Amino acid sequence: MKFKREKFLTFGAPKIEDEEINEVLEVLRSGWLGTGPKVSQFENDFTKYKRTSFSAALNSCTAALHLSLIAMGIKPGDEVITTPLTFCATVNAIIHAGGVPVLADINPLTMNIDPLEIKKKISPKTKGIVIVHFAGRPCEMKEIEPIIKKNNLFLIEDCAHAIETEYNGIPAGNFGDLGCFSFYVTKNVVTGEGGMVTSKDQELISKIKVLGLHGMSKDAWKRFSDEGYKHYQVIESGFKYNMTDMQAALGIHQLKRVEYNWHKRKLIWEKYMSRLNNLPITLPAPIPENQKHAYHLYTILIDEKRCGINRDEFLNQMTKRNIGVGVHYLSIPEHPYYQKSFGWNLKDFPHATSIGRQTVSLSITPSLNEHDVDDIISAVKDILI
Repeated sequence: MKFKREKFLTFGAPKIEDEEINEVLEVLRSGWLGTGPKVSQFENDFTKYKRTSFSAALNSCTAALHLSLIAMGIKPGDEVITTPLTFCATVNAIIHAGGVPVLADINPLTMNIDPLEIKKKISPKTKGIVIVHFAGRPCEMKEIEPIIKKNNLFLIEDCAHAIETEYNGIPAGNFGDLGCFSFYVTKNVVTGEGGMVTSKDQELISKIKVLGLHGMSKDAWKRFSDEGYKHYQVIESGFKYNMTDMQAALGIHQLKRVEYNWHKRKLIWEKYMSRLNNLPITLPAPIPENQKHAYHLYTILIDEKRCGINRDEFLNQMTKRNIGVGVHYLSIPEHPYYQKSFGWNLKDFPHATSIGRQTVSLSITPSLNEHDVDDIISAVKDILI
């Protein structure tokens, strides 16, 4: 081992600045820590940024997906098609809403759900599709939208990786009935935990807001505001999924810097593409001119036959060199729960299975400095050369 970083470099560490800290302190001093005016401001700011009509802030993207499926009227036994290369929350939300997840394999180049595979999985029980803009690369909406219309299906976009993503100039989250976003600690806009649902349909967003706070007709901050106490009625069997003002206080300033941080990640992406291209690994596919990639994940593929080392040993070797890495993702059918519950055969998802066993994510957060990026590149080269 020729290279080892002195101090461990955490994968995906967020960049938090004084503006966020001061905003949180203002919330703490105000005495209003729950869902209040900061949440409302964050919703309004996010709505404008995404060029959509309405937004509902929640405590996670998982909650956003769950409530979106309920809002679309999922009933027990209804089938919902999604990708096998995603975080488990995408599939779990379908299950918790009472639906049956049906997996359609990915395009191995883009790592997004393959429209041709979607067509194969549509049945009389299919009610909708949940697409995932994997790593920040938009799905092929030109091919997916006609499938939705022809089969009268709903479309939910899992935009956990795709805050800045655009396809033909249209922001991700505007193609489907509902778009679901994440502000988890490793995401491009950070609130610690948090999520958002966007839509051009006010009725859907209104229903999600009610479902997200116990099914109450009035949200808590209005009940206790200086307007006077407001009685509420429970009109749905709801959930405790609301975002707090402390979370939103972080998000307000994170969102203000979203494009600046996007440019920083773009530079890191380009540096990786340039300096890793002579190694025996697969780098991300080129980005078409009609797409804006969010640069959320930079994933490389470690093929043991080409590299002389398997993915898991590569992960261990990076950790020994004090470089944090991620895995996005071991394919959904690989996990014991889903095998037991749905009997999925890995042979039916060859591309997701293969990529899930090879993929490694290198850090691309704007908190990295040039020295950090150089260290990551040096560690990769030290292992593979």
